[in-house]
Amino acid sequence: MILKKPDLSKVYTSNPSLKERARYLRNNMTPEEKHLWYDFLKDLPVTFNRQKVVGIYILDFYCDKKKICIEIDGLYHLSDVSKRHDKIRDNYLKGLGINVIRYTNFQINNNFESVCKDIRNILHKE
Repeated sequence: MILKKPDLSKVYTSNPSLKERARYLRNNMTPEEKHLWYDFLKDLPVTFNRQKVVGIYILDFYCDKKKICIEIDGLYHLSDVSKRHDKIRDNYLKGLGINVIRYTNFQINNNFESVCKDIRNILHKE
């Protein structure tokens, strides 16, 4: 039996409050999101979207062509509750065929070239 990946166009939500929230987040990115976007992702040969709504979630960065989501985690993501929420979210996205890659603010601020190299490697594998 061959399993087909779901058609993601059917899970992109038209929820106005999520769209409005995503627009707000795009206009108010964290310093680490700005750094990754302006200094790396924006100029890649594949298109990444910032704050993309997928289902009930807003993804920090999403490449539809490669089905890759990049999340930048701040201190908020260190709590046990947040870790559980992130796991549920990641499993949901994995079920849609989306590979979730997480980096911390610390990694962006202190190992930026390594993060960029890692993303390049992942893009070449997909």
